[in-house]
Amino acid sequence: MQDALQEFQVYLNGEKKASQNTQVSYLRDLRQFAEFLAVPLERADACAVSDYAGVLAERGKSTSTVMRSIASLKSFYSFMLDRGYVQENPVRGVAPARAERKAPQILSGQEVELLLQAPKCSDPKGFRDKAMLEVLYATGLRVSELISLNMEDVNIQMRFIRCKATGHERIIPIYQAAAQSLANYMNKARKQMIGRPDDEALFVNVNGGRMSRQGFWKIIKHYQEKAKIEKQTTPHTLRHSFAMHLLENGADLRSLQEMLGHADISSTQVYANMIKNKLADVYQRAHPKARR
Repeated sequence: MQDALQEFQVYLNGEKKASQNTQVSYLRDLRQFAEFLAVPLERADACAVSDYAGVLAERGKSTSTVMRSIASLKSFYSFMLDRGYVQENPVRGVAPARAERKAPQILSGQEVELLLQAPKCSDPKGFRDKAMLEVLYATGLRVSELISLNMEDVNIQMRFIRCKATGHERIIPIYQAAAQSLANYMNKARKQMIGRPDDEALFVNVNGGRMSRQGFWKIIKHYQEKAKIEKQTTPHTLRHSFAMHLLENGADLRSLQEMLGHADISSTQVYANMIKNKLADVYQRAHPKARR
């Protein structure tokens, strides 16, 4: 990675005649993206870029900051494509407008149940998929955090997950059904799927390696279609749904902030504002005096 970044800096300085500030900004954006990735820079895909843009917005970064980060990535991968280091530009098709903070897509309780019931535990893959969906909805983890979980991060008996992916460790409880699905996967399926007996990864793919972000995106899309859910459903959709459903059922913002791993409570406040808007809309439609 360091060699690629150094070569890119030479390119910015020599061919592009970019200012020193621009060079520093581009390289900082690239290093931050590299820290976010669970794979080398040359293996990044469009799902990773889109997910990264969403995480930046969630952390409270301004729209202009997210757009600049996407522009930095697009310039870098165009350079990598021209040099033959990658086969395609993963930023192509990821429009900067996607970084704008929009109202998150939320699944209803019924839609969540349909999604969670879609995997059939008839083979190791079914047990794994069921466990991943249950854990994601039970904890509100980011997809990068979910696939980074190791066996030691799970306590089935005490029913909690330890998340360390972002550098700040947090403990998140899981409900009984999620714990049971996770136990079933760990006891009945994982040993048949892992490539090496000493592998620490909790969730693995069919080749025995750690589950990738792109792999899980495909899984969730598959079950969205199988469950006949019309809303666009991504791993982040379950994170948003987790947050909204907790708030709607009485959770406080500070506890939710801790579970979501938000550095700034303003990111968590987005969900509270959505509930207020929803209540105002219900009031406007339902109150006899409001309709006049």
